[in-house]
Amino acid sequence: MNALEVRDLVKAFGNVQAVRGVSFEVAEGEIFGLIGPNGAGKTTTLRVISTLLQVTSGSVRVFGHDVTREADDVRRIISYLPEDAGAYKNLTGVEYLTFIASFFRHGAERRAMVERGRVIADLGARLEDKVETYSKGMTRRLLVARTLMVEPRLAILDEPTSGLDVINAQEIRALIKGYAREGTAVVLSSHNMLEVELLCDRINLINEGRIVEAGTPTELKAKHHAVNIEEVFSKVVSA
Repeated sequence: MNALEVRDLVKAFGNVQAVRGVSFEVAEGEIFGLIGPNGAGKTTTLRVISTLLQVTSGSVRVFGHDVTREADDVRRIISYLPEDAGAYKNLTGVEYLTFIASFFRHGAERRAMVERGRVIADLGARLEDKVETYSKGMTRRLLVARTLMVEPRLAILDEPTSGLDVINAQEIRALIKGYAREGTAVVLSSHNMLEVELLCDRINLINEGRIVEAGTPTELKAKHHAVNIEEVFSKVVSA
């Protein structure tokens, strides 16, 4: 069974089709990149997978569960980090992690989840400070921790290292790879093509609501005679 199966997905907003017949699948333990220019339909696709938007037509299944008919089952096994996610600024970092963990576990299991979040966030004593005092990078680390500490079977990450410096970004990428090695499926979207190339086992490029290219980083670079995925992106989108 695939972790994720998207079949002929269409998402319309009134007369505007943001996603036009998109299909792809993601295996357990795979890091799958969905990339494209602004307005291409990638974020809409991620929100449909995450049960935040309804399917117009087609189907999306997460470990066999239909995102429309079995949304509650899907929400129990996924975790979604939006690009524009925020945390409750009036809470401390550890209070925020505890608040999120309370939706998933209780007692000792909740405490263990929060401890995982502490390790992932790696903010030390600053976790005792209010989120409103955090830099953008610190907030992003807290949000990544919130997303991964629940040990989802499918993690949906939109710009996971946004606002992070080089060292912190490398650490987060290593964490994502580690979770994938343990079996978590990851759908990743990023404007950082170096990040996409470093992390992703396969990549789909979406433009104007359709998948216009697909393959491994090596396959795509060879096909387009490109030195990196950024060059592939530019060639495909401008074609």
